[in-house]
Amino acid sequence: MTKASDGVDYTPQELDRDATFYVAGHRGLVGSAIVRKLESSGFTNIVGKTSAQLDLKNRDDVFDYLGEIKPKYIVLAAAKVGGILANSTYPVDFLSDNLRIQSNVLDAALANDVERVAFLGSSCIYPKFAEQPIREDSLLTGHLEPTNDAYAIAKIAGIMNVQAVRRQYGLPWISAMPTNLYGPNDNFSPKGSHVLPALIRRYDEAARSGSTSVTNWGTGTPRREFLHSDDMADAVLHLMEHYDGPEQVNVGTGTDVTIREIADTIADVVGYQGETEWDTSKPDGTPQKLLDVSKLAEAGWTSKIDLAEGLNRTVAWYRDHAANLRS
Repeated sequence: MTKASDGVDYTPQELDRDATFYVAGHRGLVGSAIVRKLESSGFTNIVGKTSAQLDLKNRDDVFDYLGEIKPKYIVLAAAKVGGILANSTYPVDFLSDNLRIQSNVLDAALANDVERVAFLGSSCIYPKFAEQPIREDSLLTGHLEPTNDAYAIAKIAGIMNVQAVRRQYGLPWISAMPTNLYGPNDNFSPKGSHVLPALIRRYDEAARSGSTSVTNWGTGTPRREFLHSDDMADAVLHLMEHYDGPEQVNVGTGTDVTIREIADTIADVVGYQGETEWDTSKPDGTPQKLLDVSKLAEAGWTSKIDLAEGLNRTVAWYRDHAANLRS
């Protein structure tokens, strides 16, 4: 493995548009947005494999693939993801699958001299009762939210992996922690989706069927921050070209809304006219999760897509693709 101490200059700069760029998870919510961003930015050799073509949990296959394509850059956006129900029901799967995906891709990247890697995590890595807005140095300062602690631990391990590579080899690998993301190619499954796509599907189906009542989990009082996936992709490329530091970087908008507010907004966007009920026997999750994005701003990036615009675009995409989405 080539080290920075060998005299190689790894100072962040504009990436080579003709170099091989591997996007792990290129068909997912974030990965597909990153592919779109790279294509629009002039990259000519973007590669990826579906999970059917390459199981990232299979270490030998991952090493063989990266050895074959020899990427110069990697964005690790592949992960097993889900909402409160999925995370709390299948913690073993979320821990084991994500640990294997991350260690396989990052170890293979190291073995194949990948110059620049961006590991994408999640804001759930932070303590449940972290001071708001959440700074990067809040990591490992308190207890995690129990409904997704297994997933969070896996993502924390990924951050540690990147930091270990930086310490041992001096490579400018980085980690970016997005807030709640939404947009095209999201998971709108009733049992596996996150809150915003779940609400879009629930309210759209209610509007189409003429239902007079929709029931959501919890109290509706928790506050959440939402970032469009195209904004996330823009931020990732910006960080890869401008940021070099061991600490993970929060990626968000710096503003939040209550779940009740986002539900009302989605109802308006899809044209739902009925009532909304709240099942308070179901968990709320973390009371508030707003990221401090000052480090991101210092690196020269701020979000561009406001929530109203992003929701209208996402609802339009959902309706165009509803017939082919996961049930």
